[in-house]
Amino acid sequence: MSGGALGLVLGYGGVRALVAMNPGNIPRIGEHGSAITLDWRVLLFTLLVSVLTGVLFGLIPAFHATRTDLSATLKEGGARSGTGPRHNKVRSILVVTEMVLAVVLLAGAALLIRTFTALRTVNSGFDARNVLTMQMSVSGRRFEKSAATSQLVREAERRISSLPGVEAVAATCSLPLEPSFDLPINIAGRVPTDGPYDGDVQWRDVSPGYFAVFKIPMLRGRTFTDSDDAQAAHAVVINEAMARKFWPRGDSVGAQITIGKGIGPAFEEPAREIIGVVADVRDTGLDRDPEPIMYVPVAQMNDGITALQNGIIPITWVIRTKVQSHSLNEAIQRELLAASGGLPVAHVRSMNQVVVESTARTDFNMTLLTIFAGIALLLAAIGIYGLMAYAVEQRTQEIGIRMALGASSQNVRRMVVGQGMRVALIGVFLGVAAALALTRLMDSLLYGVRTWDPVALISVIVLIGGVALLAAYVPARRASRVDPMILLRYE
Repeated sequence: MSGGALGLVLGYGGVRALVAMNPGNIPRIGEHGSAITLDWRVLLFTLLVSVLTGVLFGLIPAFHATRTDLSATLKEGGARSGTGPRHNKVRSILVVTEMVLAVVLLAGAALLIRTFTALRTVNSGFDARNVLTMQMSVSGRRFEKSAATSQLVREAERRISSLPGVEAVAATCSLPLEPSFDLPINIAGRVPTDGPYDGDVQWRDVSPGYFAVFKIPMLRGRTFTDSDDAQAAHAVVINEAMARKFWPRGDSVGAQITIGKGIGPAFEEPAREIIGVVADVRDTGLDRDPEPIMYVPVAQMNDGITALQNGIIPITWVIRTKVQSHSLNEAIQRELLAASGGLPVAHVRSMNQVVVESTARTDFNMTLLTIFAGIALLLAAIGIYGLMAYAVEQRTQEIGIRMALGASSQNVRRMVVGQGMRVALIGVFLGVAAALALTRLMDSLLYGVRTWDPVALISVIVLIGGVALLAAYVPARRASRVDPMILLRYE
């Protein structure tokens, strides 16, 4: 009961700590975890488990004691002279079970840690350093026409570009690593291969400075300029993934595509010419391969798409600075306020924050599983220590006789540690087998690592083997340091 009460207090505190570092997309927890309270059903369950655990594990040794075979006990050398397999069977099974659980949890945590490392080193395709992002809602009749939105973007970019320390500025509907639209395309001169279309492609509207802000390399052709306005020929820039998919021979520049034809009046527009190909960006997530993406200039958006988009999605401003990006935050907001006629901005973040937030769920899962794995490892170590300490206590006279007959302290330590490590190795072996079977369920959570990753598994085996060795060595060392005469007189 007291253990259950302490566990309940520690558990509640642990849940509050986990809620404090949640990635922001865990459902039904409320703001700052306000919806997380101590449920009476959880309290009742904890109390029942505590009582049942105490009763169950109190009855097992009592039941075992009532069934003791006196003749077998005498043959084994007395109550304290031996601990045959029957005496420690249940304890050993419990320790092996703890080891198995520890190995499985540690293997899962190791795989997520490897995923965390892989995501931090993957090439995102853009430079997030010194980039400030902020959003501005432009819903309402004032910005239903593309001309008004285009004028706002031009004026804001002019004002912000004049600030000392600003290197590049642009506007877009969506940041890299955040959701965007998919729109169907038709390629001029081709017979559609996917129903009435040639395919479905990610779509983003951007102003000319977008590629400079994120330092996305231009591979072929050219990017947008201020001359790509509503009066100019309709243009589009695509990424290399789209070029590879639809133009494998590399003849994409100069091709004509129609975007969104037939899906609604708002999307009807003339065909666009591909004027350039840029390098791939992992727009849909660091853990996903680059997908085909097309970029269209903000100034060439038709009124239907503009009204639809501005009604549900704010404009996102992206600014690359020569200094720490947040140092220009107030000045940039002041210029945006003036350019828009008083519209405020919100959701101000550095692009580095956006990158971190994109992997927040994976990071949270890693932290959670690592905590559970650490607790399981601690319980396994305590189990091995308790088993060996009890075995040493029961074999006091045997150890005394061995040492009196000439066994060295090293031999005694080796004997006790060997017994403990045999139990541990059985648990590790079964745990690795269970981990290989169960970690397959984590495949969707992993990136850059296989579920049977040898580095992760070997690390887990070495770690838990070292902990088990230490847990077995402590009672072994204690047993080997006692005077044999004292052990022989021990009663």
